[in-house]
Amino acid sequence: MKVAFVVLYVNDVQACRAFWVDQVGMVEKKRSEAGPYVIPQVGFADQDFAFQLVPLEMMKDNPNGLDLATPSICFQVDDLAAMRARLVDLGVPATEVAEYQGMQNFAFPDPEGRWFAVTR
Repeated sequence: MKVAFVVLYVNDVQACRAFWVDQVGMVEKKRSEAGPYVIPQVGFADQDFAFQLVPLEMMKDNPNGLDLATPSICFQVDDLAAMRARLVDLGVPATEVAEYQGMQNFAFPDPEGRWFAVTR
């Protein structure tokens, strides 16, 4: 498992993208859409790490009760089912593998209720 990206829940995607790209010096690495929402990923050109800028408005139904004031970490694995089974076998509660925002993933909480996503 490796860190894929960190989700920042933002009010103004374009203003945040401009800040990270124009002022901090990152580049837009990827852009996806979920319905009417644009979700850019920004990071430094020479690093794999990225921030995914997710509109708060898109999260109004918040499926896992995420604390949207706290960034979310998304991990990447080759085999979602195997990683989920491993965590569950170790006593970690995890959601079922499902599609969300165009990605197959599952989520699990830490002991303090912070949720983490795992994607392929």
